[in-house]
Amino acid sequence: MRGSRILAAALSSGLLVAINISSQTALAQQAQAPAPAVVVAPAAIMDLRESADFTGKVVAIQRVDIRARVSGFLEKVNFTEGDKVTAGTLLYEVEDGTYRAAVQEIQGSIEAAEAARDLAVLERDRAQRLISSNTVAQATVDTANAQVKKAEADIVRLTGSKQAAELNLSYTRIVAPFEGVLGLTTVDVGALVGPDSGALVTLTRLDPINVEFPVATALFLEYRQRALRGEVGRDANVELLLPDGTTYPKKGTINFVSSNVAAGTDTITVRAEFPNPDALLLDGTLVRVTLEATDKQEVLAVPQQAIQRDQQGAFVMVVGADSKVELRRVDVQRTARGQAVIAKGLKEGERVITDGVGKVRPGIVVDAALATGG
Repeated sequence: MRGSRILAAALSSGLLVAINISSQTALAQQAQAPAPAVVVAPAAIMDLRESADFTGKVVAIQRVDIRARVSGFLEKVNFTEGDKVTAGTLLYEVEDGTYRAAVQEIQGSIEAAEAARDLAVLERDRAQRLISSNTVAQATVDTANAQVKKAEADIVRLTGSKQAAELNLSYTRIVAPFEGVLGLTTVDVGALVGPDSGALVTLTRLDPINVEFPVATALFLEYRQRALRGEVGRDANVELLLPDGTTYPKKGTINFVSSNVAAGTDTITVRAEFPNPDALLLDGTLVRVTLEATDKQEVLAVPQQAIQRDQQGAFVMVVGADSKVELRRVDVQRTARGQAVIAKGLKEGERVITDGVGKVRPGIVVDAALATGG
């Protein structure tokens, strides 16, 4: 009996020793476990002006189809397709022999009419001298005056015909009406062209150039009301993102806002003009348009990836001075350029976790490294 009690006491003592050793080992392992590594960024005051993005289309300020205004065989094509030309550049030459002959013929008729007028004037003057001596009747004088007026009218009519003929002659030289870039020619030397030939070539002005984009009516009205209250400026910087993902180097200026709403889309058309000296913007290109407030707007912001959300709303994980993690509820006002604007919940300089948030929980100690560039 006594031996049994001694054995039980020995077993119990051994179990307590084992439990004590196990607990000490767990505590030692916990003490030796490294703190989770995270990346943090400080909440900072920065200029984050309000902005809005739209899909826009590049539209040339001027674009015309060059056509022949008189008929004839094409004698010369004086350009290379794709050339940039100035206003007045000679593009095509149509044979002009017929039109020159028409001008010369009318000039001859004018000279004959002038001679007839001069003769009529002489006859009139002679009749006026004779009527004073009662040699001729008044009817003769009246007839002479009428002949002078008829000769003068013939000169006026023929002068008009000559001007029309000279105009047709000028149309045999087809010139660029404005500065621009030429497209593909549809005719070659020797082709018969005329008013019914269609477009010979397209001329497009690329500098400056417009970008048109639709803006939702509700957004436009909200912006206008805020502008009236002085909350935002009336002007805006206009920037473009090109199809290849690059930002167009020059900013635009809004020069038109439609006065009517597009049927079925509930949008208004806004147009901005951009300098385009290098022809990077081509007519018809789809681009991303960003409108940004011109007035400086300093706000408290953190990187957008620091914002987490659950059923209660937005929050961030803040790392305190003691390297402990704290869950902090925040009020996110808006996002811009990868930053979240914080209206409430943070102070400037507080560090929020931007990378590694999945490895932490409130209350633990972390190994925090400042984000590159932070």
